[in-house]
Amino acid sequence: MGTTAWEGRMSAYYGQELHGPFEMFDLGDFVLEDGGTIRGAKLAFATHGRLSAARDNAILIPTWYSGTSKIMEQTLVGPGRALDPERYFIIIANQIGSGLSSSPHNTEGAFHGPDFPSVRIGDDVVAQYRLVTEKFGLEALQLVVGASMGAQQTYEWAVRYPDFVRRAAPIAGTAKNKPHCRLIGQSFIDALTSDPAFNDGHYRNSGDVRAGLIRHARAFALTGLCQEFYRLELWRDLGFSSLDDFFVGFLNAYFLPMDPNNLILMARKWQRGDVSRHANGDLAAALGRIRARTTVLALSSDMFFPPADCEEEAKLTPGAAFRVIDTRFGHAGLFALEPTYVPQVDAALKDLLAAP
Repeated sequence: MGTTAWEGRMSAYYGQELHGPFEMFDLGDFVLEDGGTIRGAKLAFATHGRLSAARDNAILIPTWYSGTSKIMEQTLVGPGRALDPERYFIIIANQIGSGLSSSPHNTEGAFHGPDFPSVRIGDDVVAQYRLVTEKFGLEALQLVVGASMGAQQTYEWAVRYPDFVRRAAPIAGTAKNKPHCRLIGQSFIDALTSDPAFNDGHYRNSGDVRAGLIRHARAFALTGLCQEFYRLELWRDLGFSSLDDFFVGFLNAYFLPMDPNNLILMARKWQRGDVSRHANGDLAAALGRIRARTTVLALSSDMFFPPADCEEEAKLTPGAAFRVIDTRFGHAGLFALEPTYVPQVDAALKDLLAAP
């Protein structure tokens, strides 16, 4: 099969070899909440399992900041797990700007790079709604579950489409981003844009912004992990011999291949995540619209979305349960690097899926 024009625009990092297999859903000219339009918009998605004849076994997983459907599969999906593809039809949707779906780096012409239009969490959810209804003919999702920015999308789903979402599990994320978390997102943006080679986003290739990407990785090291991780030298459990070895071999290796404009687009969405706009700024009223059976999951050492912030919103969500996942890795606990992480998450999701 020949390479499509779309695939030709994608860097090697954002291709099928590293992040596949995934498919594309054509959204056409997709009008955005802030007024812009993505022309010929595409939503990348992966599926696992089979849709039942009654179309009543579908689960949706949105992606987190910097992540794609591949890492969502690795951390949440598998035989014998709560999200078992032998039982459920699992759709993993890559958010706009992820590098697989329409993004600054793979858009040609006037809207390439820094001129890509402004996108919000709500735009992702509208695009995903079109995917699940137009492509798969769904009338309900048995569960929407997402972590970090995926949790923001999960809340948006439950508020925007309350009769469509039967169960919701936001993990390590909030319905309304808090000031401290907005500052963390800004530190990521500032790290990238501080590199002179960034050139207001008009760099020739992402490798030119190496210094900015390394600063971004260090900003994540400061906030995405936690004091206990460093105090106990837990990088040694991951096979690294020193802190510098971990910085280079894990964080630099993870972030350096990524496109800075893609990361900035996602960071700005993350900063502005807020379902209260559906209720004239009243968060309690917005969360009060949720009809899904909801379990809110927080990470015990998370510095992005601390448990207290997550619990506060759980109390505003009708009938919601609240559970804390113990981790010594901070927000990076979501990478499922500790052997205790998966059993805790699976237990919570199995309980939620077993509930009527």
